[in-house]
Amino acid sequence: MNKAELIDSIAAGSKLTKADAGRALDATIEAIHKSLKKGDRIGLVGFGSFTVAKRAARTGRNPQTGKEIKIAAKKVVKFKAGADLAGSVNKK
Repeated sequence: MNKAELIDSIAAGSKLTKADAGRALDATIEAIHKSLKKGDRIGLVGFGSFTVAKRAARTGRNPQTGKEIKIAAKKVVKFKAGADLAGSVNKK
């Protein structure tokens, strides 16, 4: 599912226009971006949680040359699915 299909689904499920559903989705994504940028945790009960974790600097290896390279430390976004989401995906 791409963004346009998600907007269509939101519009159909909430009886919003596609334009309103698109603005709502954009506002939601922007709020998630801002919150994660601050380092906050976002928990959506039944869906899952987003967190920011620190990944330490490390030494890697260039697969073409075999030469060692330094990989800088960075922050990464992690997602853990909630029980309801995981259960619905695993139903047969």
